[in-house]
Amino acid sequence: MSSHAAEIAYGPTTGAVARHSPRLVTASEASLEGLGQLVREPRTHPIEIVRWPAQGWRPVDDGSGDQGGVAEGLFTFEWRGQTLHARNEAVGDSYLFGWSVWPEAAAGDGASQPRDEVFIWRANYHPDGGQMVYPTAGESFVVALAPPGDDVTPDAFPAFRFDGSAGLYVHPGVWHTAFVPHADRATFLDRQGRVHARVSVDFPREFGCYLTLPLGPP
Repeated sequence: MSSHAAEIAYGPTTGAVARHSPRLVTASEASLEGLGQLVREPRTHPIEIVRWPAQGWRPVDDGSGDQGGVAEGLFTFEWRGQTLHARNEAVGDSYLFGWSVWPEAAAGDGASQPRDEVFIWRANYHPDGGQMVYPTAGESFVVALAPPGDDVTPDAFPAFRFDGSAGLYVHPGVWHTAFVPHADRATFLDRQGRVHARVSVDFPREFGCYLTLPLGPP
């Protein structure tokens, strides 16, 4: 997997001097209610597609505005040194998602190092459709989720721990961070709306902090 600086979809914001650590909960149908679902059958799990919004008082014609379909590909995450990189082949983007220590002190390459938390600088949601990720080799992972609404704040994000026996489906409009693996490298099957609209929150820029996710045991 390659994700050189020139290929990264958006450069990370650093410089924050504070951190917000959400509570870590076990992912279940009950704890995910309103945010997403556990995925047991990735090939058949439905992906919601949201109709393109009307621009004025005239409605979008029936049978149109939701025909973009679903994009599918592998979403690979890799720890390099103390830095989390990823590549999503479904949408053709590479990312730098976070660090296992304060970013100014983080090794950006080399062998991965032990970690028990990750400093996340951004989260996003997709207004056009849902997103499903499913670990291809049973990798466990952690992700933070928050309910829809553009006035989101860091304290709206609990962190969810997945033991690798199931994947995650995120409803349209639900905020989510990176899917952070416990392993040095993890690959997920990714299925999501092909339009791939992103609306983001930048924690250092907007709130002066990082969202620091506890990883818990693998």
